[in-house]
Amino acid sequence: MGKVILVTGVSRGIGKSIVDILFSLDKDTVVYGVARSEAPLKKLKETYGDRFFYVVGDITDDSVLKQLVGDAVKGHGKIDSLVANAGVLEPVQNVNDVDINAWKKLYDVNFFSIVSLVCIALPELKKTNGNVVFVSSDASDMYFSSWGAYGSSKAALNHFAMTLANEEKQVKAIAVAPGIVDTEMQINIRENVGPSSMSAEQLRMFKELKDSNQLLDSTVPATVYAKLALNGIPEGANGQYLSYNDTTLKDFMP
Repeated sequence: MGKVILVTGVSRGIGKSIVDILFSLDKDTVVYGVARSEAPLKKLKETYGDRFFYVVGDITDDSVLKQLVGDAVKGHGKIDSLVANAGVLEPVQNVNDVDINAWKKLYDVNFFSIVSLVCIALPELKKTNGNVVFVSSDASDMYFSSWGAYGSSKAALNHFAMTLANEEKQVKAIAVAPGIVDTEMQINIRENVGPSSMSAEQLRMFKELKDSNQLLDSTVPATVYAKLALNGIPEGANGQYLSYNDTTLKDFMP
């Protein structure tokens, strides 16, 4: 049997690319995905048949996460890797305008749901000496205007990768920033949250990246995530926070 891999946020962007690349790299891989929108999940199921299985739901709901893990174990007897991709950018707010409840909702998605999923899946991951791959962000250790909630949640994720790697030796973990990727999040930055909440200088930077065709195609970082899930996290990268193009990960690049 091939690898059994859980991926969150598979309906679009990097998450969907991860699924596509996993299947292109290994014909025996099985993916269990989760997202809130069923239509894209159905399309993936139609495309990949009995290689792809899904749960529709909000990842902040533990019952959804338990169903995802339970379905994988019941259906294929194991879990080899977990790729935590789902995340949200908003609220984008200056520190003078913080809505603490909005920050808490973001943390529920970007951090606490991931901690919960790892804890639910950990007994199975330990059996396979599995891998946990977190989709982090450059914003975790760089300043982006009004991104305090998003950036700090990703920084927390980086630390959780370090914690997991050090406290559970049967499992490897890594947090990887994908670079600036041409996804719907970038459209939202340029057209909505940027003009309303970000500095003019930083908004201009994002627009110029798009205009000059410097945004990454989602398949580039998705290949790194997929290969880490399939081939395993290198010992020297275990517990680390790295950029997708770090030399440590050169063998995982497209």
